Amino acid sequence: MLFKNLRLYRLLEPFDVDALESQLEPARFQPAGASEPSSAGWQPPLGRHAEALTHAAAGCVLMCLRKEDKVLPASAIQDHIEQEVERIEQAEGRTVARRERRRLRDEVIERLLPRALPRASLTYAYIDPEAGWLVVDAASAKRADELTSLLREAVGRLPIAPLSVRDSVSGVMTGWLNGETLPDGIVLGDECELRDAADEGSVVRCKGQDLNGEELQVHLAAGKRVTRVSLAWEERLGCVLGEDLVVRRLHFEDVVREEQGEFDPDEAARFDAELAMMALELRRFLAILPDLFGGEERPDAAPLRQSA
Repeated sequence: MLFKNLRLYRLLEPFDVDALESQLEPARFQPAGASEPSSAGWQPPLGRHAEALTHAAAGCVLMCLRKEDKVLPASAIQDHIEQEVERIEQAEGRTVARRERRRLRDEVIERLLPRALPRASLTYAYIDPEAGWLVVDAASAKRADELTSLLREAVGRLPIAPLSVRDSVSGVMTGWLNGETLPDGIVLGDECELRDAADEGSVVRCKGQDLNGEELQVHLAAGKRVTRVSLAWEERLGCVLGEDLVVRRLHFEDVVREEQGEFDPDEAARFDAELAMMALELRRFLAILPDLFGGEERPDAAPLRQSA
């Protein structure tokens, strides 16, 4: 159980993880009805054959949001609409107006939905009450928002805020590529994205490059700023970090996996070991991440340590 992306939210108040299981239960996932286009709810993190909607390891609690959207190919919808339009025009001898086409589209979709196949997506997240984080494995803001919205509905109140820092993330990362001293434990990778501050459509993406090389210096001298950069931390994990402080393409180095010990053939035990390893490594990494950019800029309420 290893996350690939991290969207980071600061818990502004202590979170009662002991109550979470019972709070999620009323919103356990149920497939969409025949006429419903989608459905969302909580699924056991250990898989649909498990029962518990939460799973604890290393002081953190994991949850999983399942969403199913019924897939209706646009071409199939359009074919049915055209058939209806042709039938009406031939039977009534008139042209079907645009407003009526929109109504026909709604009717066609409603008729086809019971035959549509659902497409499932899973979004995982965990709460670390000790360090004060909600961590969502989502590259897109939309998926993260779906999870936090449904979590807020389940628990009744969810005081959180996206991670915010004092310094410009793009400015600091641009300084790194301009040769400024890197923070202890941080090593640049070989990927980056640069954008022109005056023209957001002007983008340079580099992969397999020396990030301090002359080629990139030309772009930086022309006024482009770094919006994403790959980096490694203490030879334990690597990622691509964006100016939005979203961590993408997270991976753990071999030394971390070796510390887990021998491969456990039991799936549940292996799941526990991976979750614990990830949670503990990220707890350390997230503790220093804000300091790379001048420290954390917290809202009025600061996270408090959750008592055991």
